[in-house]
Amino acid sequence: MAKNPNEKSTKWDNSLYGATLFFFAACLAEIYLLVLRRYYIHGNVVNEALVWHDRLLIFAGLGAAVLVLGVVLSVLWKAEQRKRLIGWCLIGLGVFFGGGSVLIRLYFESAVTLLSVVVPVVMVLTVIWSFYDRECSVSMTVLSGTLILLWMCRRLFNHLTLGLPVKVLALVYVLLLAGLCWLAKNKKLGKLLPPDADLLPIYGAIGLSAVAVVLSLFSSAVAYYAMWALGIVVFILSVYYTVKQL
Repeated sequence: MAKNPNEKSTKWDNSLYGATLFFFAACLAEIYLLVLRRYYIHGNVVNEALVWHDRLLIFAGLGAAVLVLGVVLSVLWKAEQRKRLIGWCLIGLGVFFGGGSVLIRLYFESAVTLLSVVVPVVMVLTVIWSFYDRECSVSMTVLSGTLILLWMCRRLFNHLTLGLPVKVLALVYVLLLAGLCWLAKNKKLGKLLPPDADLLPIYGAIGLSAVAVVLSLFSSAVAYYAMWALGIVVFILSVYYTVKQL
């Protein structure tokens, strides 16, 4: 039976709709971080910083409420793709405002800086998952996650309280990469990766990421150079897949 000629157009419209929703959600999150950096982290008035310190608990509670609302709407609108995207967007905002506010309250500027990096990365990955091939999406997600982890190793390797948790996180991340490699090899990623997908870019991203993370456990300087090397790889892959998509 011939495919509906409007199917591709509908899929494109839904992808554009979803990417737009997540783009505006990411902009809202970034504005929130800018406000916190201005009035909470670098505020000149002590009382103002204390007020924002208390407000973070309120934002955490609101984030939890938005998360629950997003989950409920995603379940109720399971059969309607466009409405379900609104639920997913609310889930993302809920996790960000709930978890992010708690992290910022605990770790102050380090958490704000980390989230300021993570938000635009997630926004770009949303676009990639919406419009690019799945092997590109998976490999770019792996490399982006590795870059964020390397940045954390670079900044927090010798930190008195956060140094050890970051190193443990790096080891856990390597194990997750091994698990992802096994799942991809045995075709167990379901809809995330079609059976006919090219696994070479994914294996390459996993291999480079694992080597970079393991080496970064020995020195923050190694993490710095590994971050630049993987950044070049991400740039080359971005150009290649963009040209291929066009």
